[in-house]
Amino acid sequence: MTGTPAPKANPWIEAIAPYTPGEAKLRGVGEPLKLSANENPWGPSPVAVAAVRAHAHGVHRYPDGAATRLRERIGFVHRLDPARIVVGTGSDEILQLLPLIYCRAGDSVVHVRHGFMVYPIAARRAGAEPLAAPDRDYTADVDAILATVRDDTRIVYLANPNNPTGTMIPRAELLRLHGQLRPDILLVVDQAYAEYLDDPDPDGALDLARTAPNVVVTRTFSKIYGLGGLRVGWGTGPAAVVAALNRVRTPFPVSTVGLAAAEAAIADQEWVVRCRESNRAERARLEAAIAALGNRGLRAVPSHANFVLLMCPEEGPLAAPALKAGLEADGILVRHLPGQGLPHALRISVGTHAETGRVIASLERLAA
Repeated sequence: MTGTPAPKANPWIEAIAPYTPGEAKLRGVGEPLKLSANENPWGPSPVAVAAVRAHAHGVHRYPDGAATRLRERIGFVHRLDPARIVVGTGSDEILQLLPLIYCRAGDSVVHVRHGFMVYPIAARRAGAEPLAAPDRDYTADVDAILATVRDDTRIVYLANPNNPTGTMIPRAELLRLHGQLRPDILLVVDQAYAEYLDDPDPDGALDLARTAPNVVVTRTFSKIYGLGGLRVGWGTGPAAVVAALNRVRTPFPVSTVGLAAAEAAIADQEWVVRCRESNRAERARLEAAIAALGNRGLRAVPSHANFVLLMCPEEGPLAAPALKAGLEADGILVRHLPGQGLPHALRISVGTHAETGRVIASLERLAA
């Protein structure tokens, strides 16, 4: 009826800039080379694919909402108590739920300025104010994070390695950050890219989560495990935090085939090692090619993940928008990041040997 008041969203919802995923389609190109979403170009383990096929006939049944077998396998691989593991619809679900549990409207949440876009979205969903801490050469700065914390701060998010920069802080710095935070602040360490390093706990966050009452670690099956399309993630931390997450998460966060694929994937650590080694080789090859173009104003931020952040000149034919357009003309999709304060940068996911060769050839042609 005209003039009848309509339902109104909470005012803080209007402040949310929706998450923008990496582009997947390119006009006029049937199958572009998609290097915009940090996916595993080698795909999932063959045993995970077989598990999907084997369980497809059972999709008319609800899955195990507690993800019992998957939590047991995660616990075995990472030496964690399965009772203190929670599985979600990607690690995103867990990251999004934590402010809803621990923040009140008007509280604040701290994250690194050039960080994952989900963190400020998660804060605003709960009516909290996201506070961006400046970094140092695209790397998290512990002192800056601590200086950004306010009396009303309830959560600090830290991706390590960080997305979209690929940088990380070492164990000693993470311990220093935790040691200087107030005990009522929840430190959330997002280890989505941790499997790309040889150390099973490269920054010591899992060790902290075993003992500290205010540390949560999240991981995902979307990156090195190659299951992004199935949306499986997990987190671990204090029993009280895990219990709270289990109260508010969706009843069946992961599908039957998603659980089966993740259970098979985490059991195939040989595939993880192969993908890690292949990624390291192709990432180094891409970084070396960019270094050779340094006289044209291009620079790669040293990466610990499965992507490279390419810094571009602010103007001219190799400025980020122009370079992105040039790569697209060659059928290659990468990620431009103005929404994350990086208008002069492109994030390029690491591809297979042939795909990396295409990127290098395109960059060399455009920089000639």
